[in-house]
Amino acid sequence: MKPLIIQEIDKQQIAEMSAIKQIPDFRPGDNVRVSVLISEGDKKRTQIFEGLVIAKKNSSITSSFIVRKVTGGEGVERRFMIYSPLVTNIEVIRRGDVSRAKLYYIRDRKGKSARIKEKMHHAK
Repeated sequence: MKPLIIQEIDKQQIAEMSAIKQIPDFRPGDNVRVSVLISEGDKKRTQIFEGLVIAKKNSSITSSFIVRKVTGGEGVERRFMIYSPLVTNIEVIRRGDVSRAKLYYIRDRKGKSARIKEKMHHAK
């Protein structure tokens, strides 16, 4: 358990970061497009990493999530800090229908078995 003063500072920082950027509600199983600031030497550019959220860890200011994509038959995973100033935008592309909180089993799968069903929206 964190001391109260640290919890208060975390809350302040989260409020400041939430005011600067919109953080969508996303869960493991969702496909997201994450925009990240990359600085190469004195140049800055935005890199987009698009893939499946396989894990999400909510722990105040150090909250993070892991995104996995397959490029050229090779699986690439990247962990992003939700409140990092380097993460400029998170966009949900499609919602996945999964019954697990951590989707590490996707790592062992290839092709069609690695797909996630899309969550259907029910019109009432």
